[in-house]
Amino acid sequence: MPRFEEAQTHYTSGQRSRTMSRIRSRDTKAELRLRKALWAKGYRYRKNVKSLPGSPDVAIKKYKVAVFIDGEFWHGYNWEEKRGTIKRNRAYWIPKIERNMERDRESTQKLQEEGWLVLRFWEQRLKKEFSTCLALIIEAIEDRRKR
Repeated sequence: MPRFEEAQTHYTSGQRSRTMSRIRSRDTKAELRLRKALWAKGYRYRKNVKSLPGSPDVAIKKYKVAVFIDGEFWHGYNWEEKRGTIKRNRAYWIPKIERNMERDRESTQKLQEEGWLVLRFWEQRLKKEFSTCLALIIEAIEDRRKR
């Protein structure tokens, strides 16, 4: 994968490193809110299970339900439109995001082959339509519970 070229930005390496270190890959506000709501409703789960493909943000092993909360930029929300808006270091970001999207498809397929139900939510959708997303997850768990 191409490297990010410092000459293409107005940040120094130290500033870029500090900025990027503040981007959460785990325990985002959306994830915390979802997990708290599930726990309050009595659903027990594991978070970021490394033994499962894609390391789901929330995994309810008992019912084989995996939940992913994907950030719009990193996972390519509306990619065909957004791809053209990337102005800086396109040679780095476009392959990186496309590889993330490919990895998401692969992990979803592997989980489904293992009998898991995979639910993916865009982070902004989870924030805006929290109760709807939570209801979908609970419905999926309850459907699996009945089997």
